[in-house]
Amino acid sequence: MLARINSYALSGLNGYKVSVEVDIHAGLPGIEVVGLPDTAVKESRERMRSAIKNSGYDFTPHKITINLAPAHTKKEGSVFDLAIALGVLCATEQGVVDEHRNPLRALEDYIFLGELSLSGSVRKINGVMPILISARERGFKKVVIPKENANEAKYIRGVEVYAVGSLREAVALVNASDALPIETCDISPKSAARASEDLKYVKGQYSAKRALEIAAAGGHNMLMIGSPGGGKTMLAKCLPGILPDMTEDEILETTKIHSVAGILDPQAGIVTERPFRTPHHTSSKIALTGGGSTSHPGEISYAHNGVLFLDELPEYPRGVLEILRQPLEDGVITVSRAARSVEYPADFMLVASMNPCPCGYYGSAAHACSCTPSQIQKYMSRISGPLLDRIDLHIDVDEVRYDELTSDGLSESSATVKARVNAARAVQTARYAGTNVHSNANMSNAMIKKYCALDAAGERILSNAFDKLGFSARAYTRILKVARTIADLDGSENIQSKHIAEAVMYRSLDKAVK
Repeated sequence: MLARINSYALSGLNGYKVSVEVDIHAGLPGIEVVGLPDTAVKESRERMRSAIKNSGYDFTPHKITINLAPAHTKKEGSVFDLAIALGVLCATEQGVVDEHRNPLRALEDYIFLGELSLSGSVRKINGVMPILISARERGFKKVVIPKENANEAKYIRGVEVYAVGSLREAVALVNASDALPIETCDISPKSAARASEDLKYVKGQYSAKRALEIAAAGGHNMLMIGSPGGGKTMLAKCLPGILPDMTEDEILETTKIHSVAGILDPQAGIVTERPFRTPHHTSSKIALTGGGSTSHPGEISYAHNGVLFLDELPEYPRGVLEILRQPLEDGVITVSRAARSVEYPADFMLVASMNPCPCGYYGSAAHACSCTPSQIQKYMSRISGPLLDRIDLHIDVDEVRYDELTSDGLSESSATVKARVNAARAVQTARYAGTNVHSNANMSNAMIKKYCALDAAGERILSNAFDKLGFSARAYTRILKVARTIADLDGSENIQSKHIAEAVMYRSLDKAVK
């Protein structure tokens, strides 16, 4: 007997239907899986066999052929286990057939997802949210998922989602006419993100904290340079506490990536705080960009709509740093392998820190630098000009004085700064309404011309700086974007000369590194 069950698969973040066809016919007992299955799919034969037996059903001693269509796409993972087991039960006329011993018509309405244990229970899988969104867009109305994925699925409307804990529950579900889908709920962004540090505890560093606020308000990339112990890492850890609240679209985009990667908190079921990723400097290219045999996402995609923090930037291999250039411009990363090519979102804020020289004390008032000029030049040249061009703010983080360090006074709290950041982002959201741009950092050239007009004084400041510091064309547009953000924080409709002057101040490292 031939049975067909619907399942689903992902290519990157895009899904497509997989038809699981099960045919039982005469021949030596055995199970053959065709349709370009990977090792995990092939191993589903044994999981399915034990799950059927331990769920109280009979396993046929005949030849079983399982086809996963379309046959030209590679099938990966254990997501098809439940559909395969139901197909075998249907083909052997057990549990999911009508009074005429035909497959239940109700099966055609469902998509089945889930990994089976040997006992017959259904285990959690990765990628449920992007699958549900894709299935909804393609007109599917009913999806069966593992109970462990229920928290993730309850935020998706427009499709009925049923959660089961075992193979027997799945059989009972399709036989019941009164089964109820899981209840959906609204997405509620958190107004206060968890941050390991608060700006009110940062002593001194007033210019660095100002730059941090500008970076958060406009979504700008930022590089902090200073001697060891100056507070660069602490400042970076304060950033999550002042970033603007996520929109509903940003929450769904970020959750989809974390779901596919298997790093989503199953209890929360959704990502409501902007990611803050800190890969070590020994990370490989694949760890950052994604890839491997399954073309999985990497750190820069995990940081989508959040922050990628690279501590001790020059310690990263040059080749690893250079791969950041394309996603910093385009907001996406394309992972191409022999088997397939997939695209992942990678729209993140790059925040990095570094010492001014190998010993760390070049320019320090408290410590003598032991590096030679050639050593300093070699160290600084580890960061290429093209990469530096893509970093909007270059900040000198000075050493903290003793009287500042021992002071009992507190600076502005992260909550106070975040209120100003949210106000500036609200201005940007209204300005770019109807476009795919949400912050000043992502403005197109046409938008820069429209929203970044300068008066005569501003033009003079920028012209002089351009000639003296040797700015590139890209650095020029970055300055205008930063000036636009400073004006938004200042509540100014137009960019003034003081805004341009401050933005230029944050590009002073360009000539030193080149």
